[in-house]
Amino acid sequence: MAEDEGPTIELRQRKKPKSSENKESAKEEEINSTPIPERVPKHILFQRFAKIFIGCLAAVISGMTYVLYLSAYHERKFWFSNRQELEREITFQGDSAIYYSYYKDMLKAPSFERGVYELTHNNKTVSLKTINAVQQMSLYPELIASILYQATGSNEIIEPVYFYIGIVFGLQGIYVTALFVTSWLMSGTWLAGMLTVAWFIINRVDTTRVEYSIPLRENWALPYFACQVAALTGYLKSNLNSYGERFCYLLMSASTYTFMMMWEYSHYLLFLQAISLFLLDSFSLEQSDKVHEVYRIYIFSLFLGYLLQFENSALLVSPLLSLVVALMLAKCLQLNVKKETFVAKIMKVINFYLVCTLTVTLNVIMKMFVPHKENGHMLKFLEVKFGLNMTKNFTMNWLLCQESLQAPSQDFFLRLTQSSLLPFYILVLVICFLSMIQVIFRRISGKSLKETITLEDGRIGERPEIIYHVIHTILLGSLAMVIEGLKYLWTPYVCMLAAFGVCSPELWMTLFKWLRLRTVHPVLLALILSTAVPTIIGLSLWKEFFPRLITELMELQEFYDPDTVELMTWIKRQAPVAAVFAGSPQLMAAIKLCTGWMVTSLPLYNDDDFLKRNENIYQIYSKRSAEDIYKILTSYKANYLIVEDAICNEVGTTRGCRVKDLLDIANGHVVCEEGDKLTYSKHGRFCHEVKINYSPYMNYFTRVYWNRSYFVYKINTVISFQS
Repeated sequence: MAEDEGPTIELRQRKKPKSSENKESAKEEEINSTPIPERVPKHILFQRFAKIFIGCLAAVISGMTYVLYLSAYHERKFWFSNRQELEREITFQGDSAIYYSYYKDMLKAPSFERGVYELTHNNKTVSLKTINAVQQMSLYPELIASILYQATGSNEIIEPVYFYIGIVFGLQGIYVTALFVTSWLMSGTWLAGMLTVAWFIINRVDTTRVEYSIPLRENWALPYFACQVAALTGYLKSNLNSYGERFCYLLMSASTYTFMMMWEYSHYLLFLQAISLFLLDSFSLEQSDKVHEVYRIYIFSLFLGYLLQFENSALLVSPLLSLVVALMLAKCLQLNVKKETFVAKIMKVINFYLVCTLTVTLNVIMKMFVPHKENGHMLKFLEVKFGLNMTKNFTMNWLLCQESLQAPSQDFFLRLTQSSLLPFYILVLVICFLSMIQVIFRRISGKSLKETITLEDGRIGERPEIIYHVIHTILLGSLAMVIEGLKYLWTPYVCMLAAFGVCSPELWMTLFKWLRLRTVHPVLLALILSTAVPTIIGLSLWKEFFPRLITELMELQEFYDPDTVELMTWIKRQAPVAAVFAGSPQLMAAIKLCTGWMVTSLPLYNDDDFLKRNENIYQIYSKRSAEDIYKILTSYKANYLIVEDAICNEVGTTRGCRVKDLLDIANGHVVCEEGDKLTYSKHGRFCHEVKINYSPYMNYFTRVYWNRSYFVYKINTVISFQS
């Protein structure tokens, strides 16, 4: 009993002083808490506010300036405001013309619902074919633009074409602003954002295609991807508060889904991003919880996109879904394994192999059970591209001859070097990559990462957001080195990463740590260089490139194509409304936009039927008989044939990549030795022979219109054989 009472008495005796101590400590906390605002000088608070305010203002001004620049350059290039509607529409080339034509169709529809129905059950574009144009051509941007144009009452203020172009240019402003913010988040200074924008605009030939093809899907989609990357960069930061983390998460979710809806190839780019996050997580460079939250965003966006994109099976068989599911299954296998045990280390070693195996297995299983048309021609193209297969197929060889699908030229690297972008990018990438390797070896050796990294530590490789960007830019750069068209995905982030590096004191400090600099205080020198180097770069860029930009805006160019204007005018005035036109896919897209008449083919390369149609119609430039061409055209119910002199007499393209050369190879109509056999064609080239107007060509085709560039032939329904 005495032993029991002792502690109780002791506890009671301790309670009073504890309460008094609490009161005294509470008073002390109140006393200490009241002067907290005074401990932070007002001028420091003002500096912080001024820094954020000026940075946000600079980001917005940069985006608006770029929009104004694009608008002014587009006006000067095409003299757009002084053109008639037909001449404006001709400036939309190739697949850009298709996208804008459906925007026009939506505005002409009696109601939005009716317009959507006509696009999803479209049988007025391609002969003998009903297509879901919204799904097949990713027309969600046109749907949004049309409903905004009518809902905002803009039809009383601005012409439809200016509204459409204005939205695309506005998105490019958001694109630039997002890159600005990403570089700012990584470096801690808005000076990096300014340098990012400067390099982006100076290298715009290699950073964007918006000047040449405004309605392209990537011009609508990539701004949202840039916003997603900016949000992901903030989300991965270690010192982010809960409110900032929540905002980044919501922005990332919204931009990921929107990006996926805008571009049919978006899930491939997100697949590369998921690989980057997987590698980041594998080396324990970031909390796994954050990375797996991003995986959940991917899954949500994929399934929501699948439902709202008319059950698009391409999203179910995408490598992104297979990878994310494999990553989550691999995580479940590791949940019950205690950390720092031998089994845990073994699981870490085999985790990479496990994820790769599961990803491939799941993707194969999905493709076995889910009916899909997942761009089979892309795999065949890659096989031929890397020399794994040989083919005489016209479509494959035509794709290989496209400049955007070849390896980058020396001019590309020369342009990036002249603007000083490439040298600084390589410097920043090497430093960050080596620092990342150091961090990985520390983790392998069992050393833990520091919770808080100071400038004096010089360990930029311990920041997860930096490592993510290093891995991501290496993946994108590897693809850009193979296919030049992918440089538009890589080069903007080259601008951002290079600008971040030269403006980051932490990067300079990492370099000085390796060099063991002792003559000058390294921290002071890092702070000086992080301001001096970007300032010098900015001044040199201003001196060399700003006059060129001004000169471009001052030069008044003119888009002059009277032959095409005359052709479209003749079709609208002379051709029957129910007529079907055949010709090159690029010209057919222009006819669809400018006249609304039905065509036999379109410049679309994501569908096997369209690819086959394009190849068949291109036979008008091959060495085939008049009867063969007639049978091909009538099989598509064509009424008129348009022969383009530029293709028939093509001389500018490299020999072997001209359309007529590729057709001769595919048809076996070239003199080539195959064993002891020589092949040749007994017929002349159709596009030449039909112009001579003699039998049997005149029996099948009657010329009804021609100018310097185009020859239009009516396809005879009743053939009269003349001697």
